[in-house]
Amino acid sequence: MSIFRKSALLTAALATALLGVTAPVAAATDPPTLAGAWAPLNRCAVDDPAMLAADGVAVVAACLSSSSAGGSITIGETTLTTGANDLQAGVLNRGGDYTLVAPDGGAVVGDPVQVPGGLLGLMCPSDIPFISDICERVVGSPLNRVTATIEAAGTPTDFNLGAGLGVGEPIVTLPVKIRLDNPFLGSNCHIGSDDDPILLRPANLTRPTGGMVRFDADGTPNPTGEMGYISLSGADQGDSTFAVPGADGCGFLGLLNGAVNLQQGLPSPAGENSLTLTNATTNLGGFQIPRNFAPTQGEQLSTRWHAAITN
Repeated sequence: MSIFRKSALLTAALATALLGVTAPVAAATDPPTLAGAWAPLNRCAVDDPAMLAADGVAVVAACLSSSSAGGSITIGETTLTTGANDLQAGVLNRGGDYTLVAPDGGAVVGDPVQVPGGLLGLMCPSDIPFISDICERVVGSPLNRVTATIEAAGTPTDFNLGAGLGVGEPIVTLPVKIRLDNPFLGSNCHIGSDDDPILLRPANLTRPTGGMVRFDADGTPNPTGEMGYISLSGADQGDSTFAVPGADGCGFLGLLNGAVNLQQGLPSPAGENSLTLTNATTNLGGFQIPRNFAPTQGEQLSTRWHAAITN
C-alpha cells in the first residue's frame, strides 16, 4: 500500500471518529415576537422565580436588552468580525443594587461568522503528522470552513446603570465563550468555557443619546402609558482589558486543542485583546411606576409580557 493511500485512510478514519462521537448542535428555540414597544425585550427572564417574586417596592423587576449589529474582536494578532449580537436579562433592583437574571439559553446570543482562512488559518501549518495531514486534505475543500459564534458562559454581573449613560466606565461583566464549528473540530470546540470564560467589560466609547419610551401594556406607544423603559443608542462600546483562555474540546478527545492554541497564541493575556461593538442600543425598564403594582409587580410584568406575544 502506498504512503499516500495510508495517509488518506488515516485522515478518513480520524474524520469518521471525530464526526461519529460528536453530537450535532441542537437547534435553539427561537424567541417569541413581542408587539410594539415590547419587541426588543423578547428574551427577558420574566418567568424566573426571583423575578416573579418582586413586590415593586423593596425589589423591582425590570427587563434589559443591549444589541449591536456587529463589530470586531481581536485576540492576539487575529481579528474577527463579529455578527449581530444581543444581550438580554431580567433585572432585580434592590434600592439601586442591581442583579441580572439570565434567560433560558443564556444572556448573550450572536450570529455565527466565518473565520478568515478557515481551518488552514486556525491551526495550520503544523509539525504534528496527523494535523499536517488534515491541513493537506482541507486545501480547496468545504471542510476548511470554520464558523465562530459568541455564546454565554454564565450570568452577567456588575451591572452599572450610570455607566450606561456615560463614557469610559464598564457597564456590565459578560462571561462568554467562542464556539468554533468545523467537521474536524466538532461541535464542542470553544475558546473559553463555563469554568474559564472570557470576561468582557464593555464601556461606552462615545456618549449615547435617547430617552424614555412609554407604552401601554399591549406594546402600543403612549406618552402616558403604564409601561416604560430608558432607550439609549448611537454609542460604540468596547473593552481592551480581557484575557482569552486556551481552546477546549476541539477534535476527538481534545486532540486539536494544542494546534489551535499554538497557531492562535492562546492563552492570550489581558492587554493583547480588544472588542468593539458598533452603534449599540440599550433598553432598560418595565412599569413606569412599579410601586403602583405592589405587591405582585413581578407577576404582573410577566403577565403583560406574555400577553404581548404575537406568534
